[in-house]
Amino acid sequence: MGFISTRGTAADRVDDVAAGMPACRHRGPDEPGTWHDSHVVFGFNRLSIIDIEHSHQPLRWGPPEAPDRYAMVFNGEIYNYLELRAELSKDFGAEFATEGDGEAIVAGFHYRGADWVGKLRGMFAFLIWDTVDEVLFGARDPFGIKPLYTATTDDGIGFASEAKSLRSLTGTAAVDPTALQHYLVLQYVPEPESMDAGVRRIESGTHFTVSDGRLRTERYFRPKFAGVPVTSDGDRRDLYQRIAEVLDDSVAKHMRADVTVGSFLSGGIDSTAIAALAKRYNPKLLTFTTGFEREGYSEIDVAAESAAAIGVEHIVRPVTEQEFTDAVPLIVWYLDDPVADPALVPLYFVANEARKHVKVVLSGEGADELFGGYNIYREPSSLRRITGLPTGLRKGLAAVGKALPQGFRGKDLLRRGSLDLEQRYYGNARIFREEQLTGLLHSYSPGVSFRDITDPVYADSVGTDPVSRMQHVDLFTWLRGDILVKADKMTMANSLELRVPFLDKDVFDVARTVPESEKVTPKTTKLALRKAMELIVPPHVLNRRKLGFPVPIRHFLRGDSYAWARDIILAAQTDEYLDATEALRLLDAHRAGEADYSRQVWTVLVFMLWHGIFVTGAITPEVPLPTYPVRL
Repeated sequence: MGFISTRGTAADRVDDVAAGMPACRHRGPDEPGTWHDSHVVFGFNRLSIIDIEHSHQPLRWGPPEAPDRYAMVFNGEIYNYLELRAELSKDFGAEFATEGDGEAIVAGFHYRGADWVGKLRGMFAFLIWDTVDEVLFGARDPFGIKPLYTATTDDGIGFASEAKSLRSLTGTAAVDPTALQHYLVLQYVPEPESMDAGVRRIESGTHFTVSDGRLRTERYFRPKFAGVPVTSDGDRRDLYQRIAEVLDDSVAKHMRADVTVGSFLSGGIDSTAIAALAKRYNPKLLTFTTGFEREGYSEIDVAAESAAAIGVEHIVRPVTEQEFTDAVPLIVWYLDDPVADPALVPLYFVANEARKHVKVVLSGEGADELFGGYNIYREPSSLRRITGLPTGLRKGLAAVGKALPQGFRGKDLLRRGSLDLEQRYYGNARIFREEQLTGLLHSYSPGVSFRDITDPVYADSVGTDPVSRMQHVDLFTWLRGDILVKADKMTMANSLELRVPFLDKDVFDVARTVPESEKVTPKTTKLALRKAMELIVPPHVLNRRKLGFPVPIRHFLRGDSYAWARDIILAAQTDEYLDATEALRLLDAHRAGEADYSRQVWTVLVFMLWHGIFVTGAITPEVPLPTYPVRL
């Protein structure tokens, strides 16, 4: 956590920063630390992973002529820190007082400036205060693995890994109506927004400075998919080899730690590939999975078979329906912003189990976005016969589709085929359609659209194939808005560090070259990745469709959890924003089997819980104090 004063009165905010630190104590239960001068206050809760005995934070560093010039707080890990430290020592004679990765950031910034951020392989959000030039510099990792919130006050600017920490500076949360409307469509709040009108997020892949009271951001990472055609079997073998080699290198570097590293393991190729590669560097690797005791909603058996095939010890944490509903308010507290992804809940429980055994886990997030793993990526091919028609004919087909009765086969195909890619695709989650929002959302604004979020992203991918453009959108929406928030918040809730080897800049440099023909086919997705992993991943997983951690909320909300959901709606003090009668209608219609409204109902419930926790204070989850040993 950090605060930079615009008045030179940072000392007046020391107590406020200290008051905000307990709200993110779960992120670093090992060692608290603070530092301040007249301009800046830094606070840090450390989760000790590398150089445990040293590398305390806030970190002081400087060149020999000014040994304490910089102060830094840094959340995350730099996996190529050994190579970066060696480079700085060779090129500049840089000296280091620790064996950690933090000094590689601040020393590189001193000698190379802001461009140094582009050399970091890792996940990070950091603040560096230059006591000589009196400038604050900070950055967030390319993909948005680690969060960074910011809030402006009348006397300065605050930064924190958790929005709830900033409220010691800003006060109670207030709903941002635009963010709420985006959330109801997308199931998450898109960056740089936050549901709290007084809090914003530093975007992924940007660095920034604060000087003269002004925050200035600049994008340093501009991902660009540019598939290189493969025209021969030799080209294909070379591509598969490059994928296998770069992923192996990434896993090797992600295994760097002075504590035990484990791995999550579901039934799909992504986590299985990571676990199989990780075992090369830790023969005693522990793997972890979760699931529900309902057919179709568990990968426990497949994961266990995979664990046996690659020769690792496997630990399972099943989740009951009662545990599921009991945990939701606490999970929303950890989230900061509402995210209506039910998979958060089993992820929380498997992270809790993993933390009893290890301090770091690897996981497979990012493979779908980088290598073309979502089934929706097949859509451009399936719609090509329609999208290739003249505009007038497409409009005519759209009219025919609109006239067809609801549920008629082909109706949605005609509707989507009549739309341009920019109109029909805005990421993997589509919860409420615009016409549905008018009856639910009192503050509905027809001037707010998902295209406010996606159009600028699409503009950066002009000239690439449709699948690449969809991947590009997902990097800036679904991945950083849902997948990575879920991964970071649920593991950090348990003081467990999660590392994602697919989301490595060197891996991306290879993945960006994969052509459309090696991503999706009529029969499979992630074709090139599957081919690259043929000698690594067990055959029963290689071509299996991934479920991840599926959640049976459709069944829960029609059964024992119906009353739980109804009570939340009736108790909610959200009438200013949502029509409770319409929310109850959706819930009752779902229970009656009229349609599957489970995702819509769940999205409403999560917002209502968020509002009760952070706006009205009517809901107070019992937050467990971290009780983990200093080392694992």
